[in-house]
Amino acid sequence: MDRDELAAWLRLKLTPGVGDASARKLLSAFGLPQAVFGQSFQALHQVVTSTQAAALQDAPPELDEQTERTWRWLNETTDGMTRRVATLGDAAYPATLLDIEDPPLLLYMAGQLPAPSAAPAAIAIVGSRNPTPQGEAHAHQFAKAFSQAGFIVVSGLALGIDGAAHAGALAGAQARAPDDGPWATIAVVGTGLDRVYPSKHRDLAHRIARRGLLISEYPLGTPPLSANFPKRNRIISGLSLGTLVVEAALKSGSLITARLASEQGKEVFAIPGSIQAAQARGCHALIKQGARLVESPEEVLEDLRPQTGARTETPVFVAGSDQSTTGFGQTHSESVVLGALGFDPVGLDALLARTGLDAARLQAELLELELEGAVARLPGGLFQRQGIG
Repeated sequence: MDRDELAAWLRLKLTPGVGDASARKLLSAFGLPQAVFGQSFQALHQVVTSTQAAALQDAPPELDEQTERTWRWLNETTDGMTRRVATLGDAAYPATLLDIEDPPLLLYMAGQLPAPSAAPAAIAIVGSRNPTPQGEAHAHQFAKAFSQAGFIVVSGLALGIDGAAHAGALAGAQARAPDDGPWATIAVVGTGLDRVYPSKHRDLAHRIARRGLLISEYPLGTPPLSANFPKRNRIISGLSLGTLVVEAALKSGSLITARLASEQGKEVFAIPGSIQAAQARGCHALIKQGARLVESPEEVLEDLRPQTGARTETPVFVAGSDQSTTGFGQTHSESVVLGALGFDPVGLDALLARTGLDAARLQAELLELELEGAVARLPGGLFQRQGIG
């Protein structure tokens, strides 16, 4: 779009008191935003409230600055990313979002285009910002398997499960040919795309942009406001055929994504966990409400493959398999310590009792397993078994 058209869309988005639902009514009645702003107060009042009609008569004070910032962001890129502002009706606008209850008026995109509307099928992975090591490993493993099977992984770039899912998808994409689907993962963020939140994920965001896409409905410069993150979840579920919740507390925002997915007629999957783990209670609640309990990526793909042409090969993965292999080639079945650990956090005294090893031998075994990535050392002197990806 040219600069005048961009300014008109931004003006519609920024006008105080005119939300996306009212904006869609105006577009339906009058056409493009330029036509909306050419209408009289009386004509506008036939479609929206008198307060909204009055607000539409004057340009928002920040419009010029926002137009300039967005125009420069689109046209003065030096990082190799493709950038675009996709509007309702634009060919770049994701077709699946047109079917959700509240499709965003504008979408800012950065990364690898063509548009999401042309992308292969996607699976959302969401969960706790404070996961257990096992939960983080599961998110990475499932995402890697989905990516290797030809699916895009959609998540929210948050700490914890989101970050592990994006990283797993990128790892899975490395096993595919560069022309075998350009995208590994899509990150739907709750800030403007000219900033990365959390800052810890700055490098991850750049990696996503090289083999995926960053999406936001928020204008450039938008800070990380708490209300924006639950709202963006409808986009995460809307882009995806199904949503997998890896770990979630009972009040987790991930349950919002799961609810929205269900309301959108999408599949919801959940990985069970320990009955003593707070991060598992949200997943258990979802399962009680009808979400499918899954223990492997293949179970998710079995449900979603009929809806897409994705290829059918899936890397073998069995959660908690005693025959999975460590990074140094030792099978876990050979480790008495791993068998004694189970999958819940365990203290040193309990491990001494379970294994019958002396303290020095046990400490040496734990250190070796920790270096291999098979065991994580937790606060409070606890140890927990990790998945092997």
